[in-house]
Amino acid sequence: MPHKKLPGGKAAHSPGDGSGALASANAREWFGHFAQEIARLSGKPATFLLAVLVIGVWGICGVLFNFSDTWQLIINTGTTIATFLMVFLIQNTQNRDALAVQLKLSELILAMKGVPNRFAAIEDLSDKELEALHNESRKHAERMLEHLNRRRASRAKGKS
Repeated sequence: MPHKKLPGGKAAHSPGDGSGALASANAREWFGHFAQEIARLSGKPATFLLAVLVIGVWGICGVLFNFSDTWQLIINTGTTIATFLMVFLIQNTQNRDALAVQLKLSELILAMKGVPNRFAAIEDLSDKELEALHNESRKHAERMLEHLNRRRASRAKGKS
């Protein structure tokens, strides 16, 4: 069966050719780009001013509609829908940002000599494993602090 070309040079497949994963990947890619763009736009001062303007217009309309229940329901419904949708968009961008930071940290850890590679994939550990590693790291930090304090004390004795 012939494949159609999509924008960007990707091939579109028909439903019966086992390309469900491709369609799913394209949808995820589209949503990722969409979420990033909405997050970028929603953080701009102009977007904030637009929201203030909408609320101002709604407030002025209250006079025209005698501050009725319907008038109140309009803003409640609109803000609830906007908030509901933004939760998913913000979560997507936070997940993406967290993964990018984790990848950067992993790359730094792997590039350093003498650092255990187990820290590079630490996000995949269970809660119990993370807690055990945290306790181990805390004990190591305490030992290092004690060592530094002993060195400082011995240097201070040598200077007096």
